[in-house]
Amino acid sequence: MMKPGFFLLWLMAFFLVLTHELEAGTFHVKKGSSLDTIQEAVALASAGDTIFIYEGTYLENQLVISIPLTLIGVNKPVIDSQGGDEIFIIRADQVLIQGLTLQNIGISHLKDRAAIRIVEAKNVTIDKNILINTFFGIYLQNSSQCRVQNNTIRGEAYDEVNAGNAIHIWKGSQMEVINNHLSHHRDGIYFEFVDQSLIHGNISQDNMRYGLHFMFSNYDTYEENTFQRNGAGVAVMFSKHIKMVKNTFEENWGGSSYGILLKEISDGLMAQNTFIRNTIGVYAEGASRIKIEKNDFINNGKAMDIKGNCIDNEILANNFIGNTFEVLTNSRSNLNHFEGNYWAQYKGYDLDKDGIGDFPHRPVNLFALITDKIPAANMLLHSFLVNALDMAERMFPEIIPEHLSDERPRIKPLAND
Repeated sequence: MMKPGFFLLWLMAFFLVLTHELEAGTFHVKKGSSLDTIQEAVALASAGDTIFIYEGTYLENQLVISIPLTLIGVNKPVIDSQGGDEIFIIRADQVLIQGLTLQNIGISHLKDRAAIRIVEAKNVTIDKNILINTFFGIYLQNSSQCRVQNNTIRGEAYDEVNAGNAIHIWKGSQMEVINNHLSHHRDGIYFEFVDQSLIHGNISQDNMRYGLHFMFSNYDTYEENTFQRNGAGVAVMFSKHIKMVKNTFEENWGGSSYGILLKEISDGLMAQNTFIRNTIGVYAEGASRIKIEKNDFINNGKAMDIKGNCIDNEILANNFIGNTFEVLTNSRSNLNHFEGNYWAQYKGYDLDKDGIGDFPHRPVNLFALITDKIPAANMLLHSFLVNALDMAERMFPEIIPEHLSDERPRIKPLAND
């Protein structure tokens, strides 16, 4: 027999659960029903409610979410701003927007219009949505602990002036940008003043400026992303303690393009990345104390362009294969450490069979320095003149940076998995 006290506790718990379920309401927005606009459902909802939006096209914008809500699309309903203003403005914590197709945000030169704007909020999740022609896609400002994941954001940018960014985050912390597909915007991902955050598993391609534009942000990680065919792959600037791991930088071509730009950054890690068919793999200016290890540089114009104001960087155990030029610098001195890399252009040998070349490799060559000063000289790349310069370089090695060398070059490529 149940004791009276225990029964009373059980009854109270039952009523608490029942009350919670009654308090959390559900709304169903359907075309042709009594509730056929999202605006009306948002106005009727209370904190913690769920709004299901069913298939169809809804011509709405300026939907302000000021309380915790869940909005879920069923069969990818379309919300079309018809070239007008923003669709969702989220000013509350604990909001989920999932499974919607948002499109046609008008271009504005006075306001960074976005399909979804999140303002001073926490714990907001934007998941599995499709955004088409939205100027800015998802814009987060002064927010934290938000997640943007599994979205496809496709712009229609034709020049930088009239283009916004796919995912734009200004001033935030503990953000997660995961598994999104971003294309045809100004920048795929834009971070400014964003700390302790993660960018993982995204594909950012065919953007006009950068696949990822990263400024004044610290203690962040970006890993396992692909940056392909952008104006330039990635720019990481004025930041510290950044981890860049297992990314692919591919086919970022152009007169001033690169896989990644490192400018005024310090104390970071760049490991197990692949740089393939970029104009420049890594362009470093004012980079200090970065460990660049176990990366693959394959078929780039210049694998690395590392300027004289870069100090105390470690370039270790990387593969340099099929690059036109392996390393370029603008300084006669070298304040960085190269060791244990595989250089396909190494002409040495390994008589003791220990896997290490018997004399150092000097990856900077004279013709690379000439083409850096006179780009038109590239047309002479496979000419007799270049062979003559190589011979002169061997006879007078003081022509190129004396101390930029790898004292322990590897004879065979390294497995950098």
